Amino acid sequence: MLLTSNFVVLGILCLLVMLAQYISETRLGKPVGAALIVIILGALFANFNLIPSASNTIPLYSEIFTYVAPISIFYLVLGVNLQEIRSAGLPMISLFILGSVATVIGVIVAYYLVDPGSVLGEFSSPMAGMIAGTYSGGSINFNAVAVHYKVNETGILYAGAIAVDNVLSTIWVIATLMIPKIMHKLWPGKKIHSNNPQITDSQSENANQLKDNFQELYYLIPLGFVVFIATEWIGLFIPQVPPILTITTIGIILAQFSWFKKLTMARNLGLYLVYLFLVVIGAFCEFAAIGQLGDIGLTLMLFFGLTVVIHGAIMLTIGRLLFSDWQMIAIASQANVGGGTTAMALAESMGRKELIVPAILIGSLGGAIGTYIGFSVAGFL
Repeated sequence: MLLTSNFVVLGILCLLVMLAQYISETRLGKPVGAALIVIILGALFANFNLIPSASNTIPLYSEIFTYVAPISIFYLVLGVNLQEIRSAGLPMISLFILGSVATVIGVIVAYYLVDPGSVLGEFSSPMAGMIAGTYSGGSINFNAVAVHYKVNETGILYAGAIAVDNVLSTIWVIATLMIPKIMHKLWPGKKIHSNNPQITDSQSENANQLKDNFQELYYLIPLGFVVFIATEWIGLFIPQVPPILTITTIGIILAQFSWFKKLTMARNLGLYLVYLFLVVIGAFCEFAAIGQLGDIGLTLMLFFGLTVVIHGAIMLTIGRLLFSDWQMIAIASQANVGGGTTAMALAESMGRKELIVPAILIGSLGGAIGTYIGFSVAGFL
């Protein structure tokens, strides 16, 4: 029986998010990731008529797109500390900026070589912006551009983009683990050691700790509503500025004040809302229409893949000419393509404890600038 109660469907969506998180922590689910798993679960439940699908959507879905997605982005950028990013050191910051430029070049070149407009139509330029955003600092930027241009409401296209992004991000994690060893043999380099006294093992450990202070929810939940209302109000006076950019900017500004820095639950809450948003994306994927993904899937794979290849080629050549540390180059590239979390994991797996905190910090930088890069690329193309 098809369930149409907003309250009941919301309860099911929350259960699916919980299930996706559990599966992502298992041996089989870990390589896939919670984001893709939650989309798949949403699609399965919708196609078995356990929750509404795109054909018989309910008001809850549009409310999640309109309110939940932007607020989740605000919570995630609330952890961006621009002052602390300086402790990453000039080499890491320079490599990260180089990687962002390499991504933009890759997207533009891939756009003209692949010609996605012939398949994606009006969504080709927004998709270019989504790719530029996500490969400059993570999925926060991907979703920000997607929400503004309503790519998320296309269901199949957005889910296909998520799937391709997950596959290529996983491949790039493996590649950045292997590249330093291979390239050091072909073009020997040497490690760059940080002289910054602020980066210590204790700080590295503190950066990995997650403080679950549930009292913070008393502040975070109303704060999200207030900022969203402020964003809508600003939009009345400056309609030319996308609301997603406004709410991102407010979040970054607030993140520079010490009181907001203490709200460590913001990232958890933001991730949860992102998964709630993604499960609805899954519900918009109807199996009857999946056959239409053929050309779209191939186009997306070429578009995303060529962008990453060009990004990697520029990082390996110019990055090595400017800096000799192959591991640092790989970690900075991973911060671009996969975000701060995977970059941190890469630094830890390489035994570069002094680069763990810088990896997190430049990942935050990507979250701060990636949305702007995404919108700029989409507008340019």
